[in-house]
Amino acid sequence: MTDKQDDKGRELAVAAAKIAIERNCTDVTVMDLRGLSPATDYFVIATGTSDRQRRTVIDEISMHAKKAGHARFGQAGYEQGRWILVDFVNVVIHIFDEEYRKYYDLEMLWGDAKRLTVDS
Repeated sequence: MTDKQDDKGRELAVAAAKIAIERNCTDVTVMDLRGLSPATDYFVIATGTSDRQRRTVIDEISMHAKKAGHARFGQAGYEQGRWILVDFVNVVIHIFDEEYRKYYDLEMLWGDAKRLTVDS
């Protein structure tokens, strides 16, 4: 991966986290998985308060990513709205409800990953 691609991934991850924060998601985390995961470079994890809010956050992140030139590789969980995942290959967005976030505990699973600081 080139430095430019890595910068674009980091920029998308931070922008997605800022959107989640601006839309009142809680416990927003950006995890740097470079060197730890063969599948992606960054996870953005957040907790939303309702299925409608989680869908709105995903929609806004997807629009931002498209404008920034990121193609969406896949999406899951949108209809149920409890855990919505959007895959942009080098960045994967996870917007959970509180119960699913506690149950799946991705932060513990990827406990060796660095956390990026996101200024709101």
